[in-house]
Amino acid sequence: MFLIRLFSSLFEFLLAVVMSGVVICVTYRIFIKANPDFDMQAEIKKGNVATGLLVGVIIICSSVFVEKGMSSVVSMARLYSALPAQSPIPLWHLALVGLGHLVVSLMLAVVTISLTLRMFGRFTSEMQDGKELQKGNVAMGILLSSVVIVATFYVSGGLSAMSRALIPQPSIGRIEIQK
Repeated sequence: MFLIRLFSSLFEFLLAVVMSGVVICVTYRIFIKANPDFDMQAEIKKGNVATGLLVGVIIICSSVFVEKGMSSVVSMARLYSALPAQSPIPLWHLALVGLGHLVVSLMLAVVTISLTLRMFGRFTSEMQDGKELQKGNVAMGILLSSVVIVATFYVSGGLSAMSRALIPQPSIGRIEIQK
């Protein structure tokens, strides 16, 4: 039993390490390339604090989304490791389902953050968020970062349920409570 817990913990740790790197790289690339208003990477290189703040918050909030999806994967792996002989599915199938959870989580993070920022930009079109951010308006960076954080609080709560609905978790073994 100790070895099972040890391997489960090691799996969770290694998955967290890998996913942190993936989330940082993928999120950064997607949002840097997806911004139609200006070159965010160039602004960050120039020392634009407002842009750097927004991109940093986007990366942090994306990691919150993926962590919610990762908890589903970890719980499936723990269940599988506790009852491997009773599992009706092979380990490779479980790995594909886990990968599906993580991909869906990252996609939902990108879509949620993008839609939230675009909707906010439409509601406040007179402020010209992108231009203000490009000028280095720190107040705009804080405001947009706050919008991303609020959206993350609300949406990430339902992410695990959404992930399970889109990619059903396999049933592993049966526990008979009463005859």
